[in-house]
Order: sequence, then C-alpha cells, then structure tokens
Amino acid sequence: MKKFRKVLDGLTTSSPASAGGSPSCGSAAGTPTAAPTPRELDVHETLMSEHFHICKTVRHGFPYQPTCLTFDPVQKILAIGTRSGGVRILGGPGVDCYSQHESGAAVLQLQFLINEGALVTACADDTLHLWNLRQRRPAILHSLKFNRERITFCHLPFQSKWLYVGTERGNTHIVNVESFILSGYVIMWNKAIELSTKTHPGPVVHLSDSPKDEGKLLIGFESGTIVMWDLRAKRTDFRIYYDEAIHSVSWHHEGRQFMCSHSDGSLSMWNLRNTAKPFQVTFPHGKSQRDGRKESCKPILKVEYKTCRNSEPFVIFSGGLSYDKAGRRPTLTIMHGKAITVLEMDHPIVEFIVLCETPYLNEVQEPYAVVVLLEKDFIVVDLTQSNFPIFENAYPMDIHESPVTCTAYFANCPPDIIPVLYSIGAKHKKTGYSHKEWPVSGGTWTVGSQTYPEIIITGHADGSIKFWDATAITLQMLYKLKTSKVFEKPKGAETGRSAELVEEDPYAVQMVSWCPQSRIFCVVGISAHVILYRFSKHDANTTITSLEVRLQCEMEEVISPSDTENTVCLTDPGGHSPQPQPPSPRSNMPDSARDSIPCLRVKDRMIRMPPGYQAELVVQLLWVDGEPPQQITSLDLNSAYGLLALGNCNGLAVVDYLQKTVILCMSTVELYGAADPFQRLTRSPRKNRQSTSGLTELSDNQVSLDLERSKSPTSESRENSFSRSRSSSVSSIDRDTKEAVTTLLFAESYGRKSDALPTPCLWVGTSLGLMLLVPMSIPTDEQERMEEPITVAPTSTVLMLKGSVLRFSFLDCAGCLIQSPYEVWRDGNAPEDPERPRRRKLVNFSPCSSQDAIGDGHLAVVCSERQAKVFLMPSQACLYVHNITESSFVLRADVVAVSNSVCLACFCANGHVMILSLPSLRPLLDVHYLPLTDMRIARTFCFTNGGQALYLSSPTEIQRITYSQEMCDNLQEMLGELFTPTETPEAQNRGFLKGFFGGNAQTFDREELFGEAAAGKASRSLAQHIPGQASVEGMRVAAGGAVGELARARIALDERGQRLGELEERTALMMASAETFSKHAHELMLKCKDKKWYQF
Repeated sequence: MKKFRKVLDGLTTSSPASAGGSPSCGSAAGTPTAAPTPRELDVHETLMSEHFHICKTVRHGFPYQPTCLTFDPVQKILAIGTRSGGVRILGGPGVDCYSQHESGAAVLQLQFLINEGALVTACADDTLHLWNLRQRRPAILHSLKFNRERITFCHLPFQSKWLYVGTERGNTHIVNVESFILSGYVIMWNKAIELSTKTHPGPVVHLSDSPKDEGKLLIGFESGTIVMWDLRAKRTDFRIYYDEAIHSVSWHHEGRQFMCSHSDGSLSMWNLRNTAKPFQVTFPHGKSQRDGRKESCKPILKVEYKTCRNSEPFVIFSGGLSYDKAGRRPTLTIMHGKAITVLEMDHPIVEFIVLCETPYLNEVQEPYAVVVLLEKDFIVVDLTQSNFPIFENAYPMDIHESPVTCTAYFANCPPDIIPVLYSIGAKHKKTGYSHKEWPVSGGTWTVGSQTYPEIIITGHADGSIKFWDATAITLQMLYKLKTSKVFEKPKGAETGRSAELVEEDPYAVQMVSWCPQSRIFCVVGISAHVILYRFSKHDANTTITSLEVRLQCEMEEVISPSDTENTVCLTDPGGHSPQPQPPSPRSNMPDSARDSIPCLRVKDRMIRMPPGYQAELVVQLLWVDGEPPQQITSLDLNSAYGLLALGNCNGLAVVDYLQKTVILCMSTVELYGAADPFQRLTRSPRKNRQSTSGLTELSDNQVSLDLERSKSPTSESRENSFSRSRSSSVSSIDRDTKEAVTTLLFAESYGRKSDALPTPCLWVGTSLGLMLLVPMSIPTDEQERMEEPITVAPTSTVLMLKGSVLRFSFLDCAGCLIQSPYEVWRDGNAPEDPERPRRRKLVNFSPCSSQDAIGDGHLAVVCSERQAKVFLMPSQACLYVHNITESSFVLRADVVAVSNSVCLACFCANGHVMILSLPSLRPLLDVHYLPLTDMRIARTFCFTNGGQALYLSSPTEIQRITYSQEMCDNLQEMLGELFTPTETPEAQNRGFLKGFFGGNAQTFDREELFGEAAAGKASRSLAQHIPGQASVEGMRVAAGGAVGELARARIALDERGQRLGELEERTALMMASAETFSKHAHELMLKCKDKKWYQF
C-alpha cells in the first residue's frame, strides 16, 4: 500500500502549465500545485515491476510465405518452413508451436527424425540445424555451417542417424545427426559420373536409399543424370543420362523400379534390370498434335508413386499442364489406375506430401491423404474416397482470406457469448468435407487451470467481420459477418470511378466497437459509414434505417499563434437534411456535382436476416460541394444510454439509435465555444482536400497520421515506411492542420466543476491534445426515453495534454476501474410473453466506491501520444502526469486489469512496450520489444485484460504476447507437448521365400562405413560446427529452471523404463518361441523315431 498526498481541494483551474511535468522521457509524476487545504488520497497500488515480463505466447494463422513441408508418420505431427526462417509445428488441437531461426534465412528443407522428437532444418545460409522437440518450446541442439558449398537437398533414412546432404556442386556429404559432425565419407560428383562426361551434372536435386537395399543410394542431378551409388563398394552400380532435367524421383516399394518427373511435363518409369532407357514415358496432360508430337507442357515439380494392397497404385504430382491453357489455376493430379482426377487450387502449390500407413519404404505404402501446402492456404485431401474430398481444416488458416484491416481483443467475456456465437456460426459452415478424423493428430494438450473466455475480432478489406474463440491460447472461428450485405451492389453502369477515399475496397473495416454484455456491435467502414448490429437468435424481416449526416466544414480551419479574434467554422446543424433519394455514389458524375450523397447506397427494401447479428441502423457521412466525406477517426457506443458517437477531422456527431435520430452534429470549434484555447483564422474553401494517396502512405502531418491509423491497408508493399517525426507541442502545429476527434467515451462523470452528482457525459479527445466534456440529459423512464428528446449541452470544460488524445478511462477513489454502464441483452425478435413484457434492464456502476466518498468524485485517466495524466473530477485538478516519450509517440494505449489491479499499457512507435501504474503513473515496465515496426503492426496492436496483447506479425498471422510475469511462469503448462512417447511400428514379416530370393539378406551398418574409424575426419574448412542451446545452462533456461531439469530427467527415466519393458517383453516372446520350437521338434522326433527310411 502506498499513500499519496495530493492537493484535491481549493483548485479551480487545471491549466496545461500547472501540469506540465518534467520533459524527460522517464519522468515521474509531476509536481502538484500547492493549495491551502490539502487532503489525503489513499490508493492501494499492489502492482510492482516484478509483476511484469513480456514474452510471446502463441502464433495463429497461415505461415507467411511458406517454403517447405514435412510429416512424421509415427508422431503424426507436421512442420512448415517459411522464407523468413520460421518453423511452424502442428499437431492435434492445441498443439501449435512457432520457432524462429535467429539468422532469418529461408528454410529450404525439413526432415523429421521419425519418432525421435527431433527435426533437421536446412536453411538458405547453408546451415543445418537440429531442433529438440521433446520440450514445449523447441530449441536448437546443434548447427552445422557449410563454408564452401551450398546445400540443395537433404535425405534422412528412417531409423538412421546419418543425414545425406547434396550440394550445388554435385557432391554428397554425410552428417551424423547425433553429434552434428561431418563424416569423412564424401561422394564426389566426378566419381559419380563417367570420366568421359564433359559437362557438369548440375546440383543434386534428389537423394534416396533403395527400398530393396539400404546400401544403395540413388542420386539425381538437375541435368537429368541419375546415379545408383554403392555405399559399400564406393562405386556406381549404374548411370542414367536423360535429355530432360529432373525435378523429383519416387520409388516403388519393392525397390525394382522408380519414377521421375521432368521439366517437359513428362513422367518416366525406370526398371533396375534395364537402365539404358525408360520402359515407360507419359505426358499426363500433353495431347498429341497433328504431326504426332506431344504439345509442350509445364514442368512436373514433384511426383509421388505410392502402392496399395487392394487396388492400383497412386501416382500424384503437381504441375504438368500444357502451356496453351492460359489462365488455368495450379493443379494437383491424382492418377489411380486409369482414373485421372485434376484438383484445381486457388494458389500456387509450394509442396505436397502423401501420408501413408507405414513409415517403412519397403512395405506397401497404403496412402490415405495428401497434404498440400499452397502459397496462401493449407489443405488435406482424403484419398480413401473416390471423390477425394478435403478435410475440414483443424487450424485457423483463413485469417487472411481477405486482408485484415483491424483487430479487437476481449478477455474475460461473458461465459455464454462463445457458445451462442458458435451455435449460430455452425449453421453457416460449408459442407462436403471428409467424415474422417483430421490426420495430423500428434502431440498432447490440456486446458490449463487459468482459462477464461476470450474473443478476438478481425475486420477485413472486403467488409467481413470474423469472431474467433481465443480461449486458452487456441483459436477457432465462431462466426462470420458480412457488412457488404447491407448495401446495394453497384450496377454495371455504375462501376466507374468511385468516391476518392474508397477506390479499392469500399466496404473495408476501419474499426469496431463491441459491447459483449448487450451484444450490440458497431462497424466503421472506410466509406465514412457506421453500421449498428443487434444480436438475435431468431431470423427477422426488417428494413434497415439509414441516417445521413452532413459533417463538413465550409471554411478551412487554420491554427494561428497570432492574437486574432476567434472564428467558428460552421457546419450544418441539422445533422441530416431531408433530401430526395440520392443518386448512386458510383455514377460517373463529376466530383463538383456531388453534394449531399453518401458513398454507398443502403438497401431500402425489406430484408430477411438470418439469426446472428442483424443490421439495424446505418449512419453515413455525405459529400459536400464535390468533396468526399472525411474518414471517421473515432467511435464509441453505450448501450445503457442508447447513444452512438462518431468523429472525424471536421467535427462530432451523436446519434440516438433508439429513436433513430441525430441529436448533435457540430464542428470541434463549436464545441469549444468561448473556451477555445487557440486563435483561429478563416480562409477560403480549398477543394479536394481529401488525400488521394495510397491507403498506407504516411505523412509527417499530425492529423493525417491519425487518419492513417484507421485506413484500410490493401497494399503490403507500402506498409514498411513509418513516420517517427511528430510535433512536440501544439504551438508548432502546421498552419493547414485540421483538428480531428481522435477518441470518444460515454461515461458517468461530472460535466462541470459545480456538479455534485455524476451524470451521463461524453468525453471528447482531439488531435491537438484537447479534451472536452459534453454532459447529456437522458430520460430514465423507458417510455420517456423512447419519446422524449435527449438534451446535449457542451460546456466550457477544456483540458489539455501533449499530443493527440488516445484513451480515456475512469477509476474510483480507491483506484478501481469503473466500467461503463450497459444494457443487459434481450432478444428483440423473440416471441412476446404477455406475463413478462420485455423491458430494458440497465446496469450502472457508481464512480464512487462508497456513499461516504460520494463527494470525492472519481479519477479520470487520459493518455495521449506523448503524455499521460490523471485528473480528479469534478474539480478537474491534475493529480499526476507522466511524459511517456519525447523522441517517439504512443500508437496504442489501454487501461487494463492485471493481477487484481489496473495499469496503463502503452505501445510506442519505436517498438517499446511500457506499463504505468495507476493512478500514480509510475513506470513499471519499459521493454524494447519490436526492433522495427510498420503500419500493419501499428494498426492491429491491442492490449486486453489478463496481461495479454496481440498484433498482426505478418499479413497472414496473429501473434499473441503476454506482459504478465504470472502468465510467463505458467506458459509451459499452457502449451502443448510436441512429442509423445510412441512405440515404432514393427516392420512386416517378409516371409522366408521373399527374404531369400529378394536379397537384402545382410544388414547395412552405416556406422561401420561413415564413422571416424573407417571414413576419417572431414576437412575442418568444409563445415563449422556451432553448439546450440543444448548446454545444461541453456536447457535450464529453456525449460524453466530446476523444475524443468527434474521433469526432463523424469521423462528420460520413463522412456528408459519403457524401453527396458519393451526389451523384457521381446525377450519373453523369444523364450516362448524357443520353447514352442523345442516342443514341436521333440514331437517331430518322437513321431519319426520308429519309421523306416522308405516311409518318409
């Protein structure tokens, strides 16, 4: 408990000069102004620096720019590599892990050590890494950096510790994956090919051991040369020279033949008995031309040849279409016997893998699914059904279905909201999926003890909204809403030049406002429109009400430091004037003729709305004198008041959505009245003030960046520039700058210093750092509320901060967060009950924690881009001030609940995450979390309760983080286990005759060939071994201290005990088999004992 002595009484002003604070970035609370009658404010501040630590928790979505794919058929887990050096490992529900190579080099290839809990990655910087997957957060055990050669292909045989590495020079090296030491055994390209060959065979593109004999290694070179290398004899068995370049090779499980895919779109089949020429060459998609030649086809990049026990083999490949079929989408072709099925994909295929029942290559494969990794999607095809349906994806891989333009994060939601949204969303799910279970089911995961309902909302460029269940670090889609259905589709003649600010995506979502208790949802679109939705479990036939607001300044507002007379910039006070049906905003009329029309046309007919969120009201800003409406920069909704407020750089509008009327429409200057702290001049109107620049371009202008925050980005290439230069004080504002409304909040507060009791108020924050209080008189009786008008009386209360105002919040006198009042949800479309008429049920929270303290008022927390202040209401005295930053500016600020207390969380443009205590604004955490930032992160970063936050780490992925030490400590329990001890399936008994005549009678000892004793040491200059995080200290940090060491030792003992148990079982089986054999032999001896030789 801390006791803070501040002056609360006797203060009559709260000027900026009296609450300036020190200019340093890390300053403490500002010095209070002296007063004759001091009083004490006792606040229990329990949060300390020890309560905070920032770390990543989990990443959701599709891996951005994927490059490769692999699968462990025993553990049933899957890994995806990306161009930025990321590795994503997926398993069953809750088993989703993201790891990153520090170098950031692209991952070229992945190889699981099957059923060993390890993964080998080959990166574009010619480095091999061995990852330990037997811990919840994988760590690199070893790395091997090749210095003189470039890695092109890797192959790790099943149950082998020797990794074959092919290089760009055509050589093949061998690495021990246990020690990550290079063997002295090298297959040089000039030894693999004939001495008479005059050309280099090219890079190694394929390596595989023969299913028939593990001592034979098949090496494929890019030029078309194929070599079978005898590892024991260190010579070639045969060489194949083919005219076309090779892309991939696949064996028949018996090891007598293999199939190659080529750059001309052909598949060639080769038999080991005759390697002079292929015994079959096919062009699956090439038709014969009149001259008898096959038409040219695209390369077949990969082929898989898989056999079945009870049917024809599968031949599955990607590519191979003819060049003349322009516009054809990428395809995956499945050949099963004589049937050929072509599956068209929405995106280019990166790689695919066929999942089989057995990990042994010399057994009948029995394929059951195909995992296809596309550039922007991930699908799994069921091979067991003739129509080849796809599986319903178990992971949220469609976050980027349309580019994400905004996010919202809600923790500790009402517990009933998730099941309700899921039940509604389940009715609209697609059908036709495979009925089998999702095949990637490895790992284990249990719901942790600290779980509470969490919902993430994403807004998209096409106007869609997605609700996601984010409980317990998972992510599953609950419900999808399409805002574009509210508007009429543009007709063919109207598809010309549209409004200037909505050139590409007229329905793109800028921001959302959601009240989980009342289930009222608001969406702000880029076309200067707001849609209000109500939730209902029943369908309805209704008409959407449309309100049109004329919110536009007729004169240019110019801030002037000179001592001139204040001038008010007028707007249309009537809100929306009765206009005839406006013409289409997309018609080809000139801009100068556009006046009093919205950017979009709302459907004006009766619409059937399915259960879920149903549109009730649309508020649109209008064109004025040929100028498009400015984008909406702020929004707030209060279900208890039945009011909706929106603002932009022209002013403020307040809408009564219960009575469907506009009750306030004023410019910011009009709100100030005589209390305007700035001197303003009028100028002649300037046309076309709306910027037509790209949606993600930035300007040093203060207001333009505020607008940029809410714009809908659809061009990723323009997101990497970020403005860091901002005006440090409002006195140096650019003369052409407009004052935008940047934040709004309805709350029970004190509109005037003389108020004895709190009343409904609207807090307004602007881009110039000014705060206005707008008191409102709202009827309390339900019938009067629906009939009587609401009176709004802007006061002369003006408070000031440095920089654009970002966030308001309120605390009671004990430092506890005051929630905004709300209306309890009721289904307006439910059947009427005569005995229980529906009435509005409001929940209000008093600003004072006790009646004794009713005169103490409450605390108002205000955060701007540079500063945070705490005011006492109603006296408006500034109690605390903290200058957050001078060199940068705050992008996002939220007052959040952490560890049974509250704090102010800030994210700055320089990548710093800062936590300040409340109400004293003491710095508790300041971490340089993101070294570089861009507009995507700035637009999507948001904090929530429970010490969590999220942002879009890439255009396709959501990264969740925590800044709570408690959650960091419990993170290991929340994550899934990637490795589960599983017995490797035994190889099938080949039978006496098959084993006798089929060869492979002798076992192949790779250690004897590749070990240091036989092969010697490799050249030190060839590759450099880099120890990873597998040292005792590194493992201790990764596993979380001694507890992790004990847990790991326990797991090792369990595995050792399990192996000993398996050994005992096998020994017992061998003994039983020997006894049975002895018994049968004795019986046979007794039976034949007395027989003569001619009786046999």
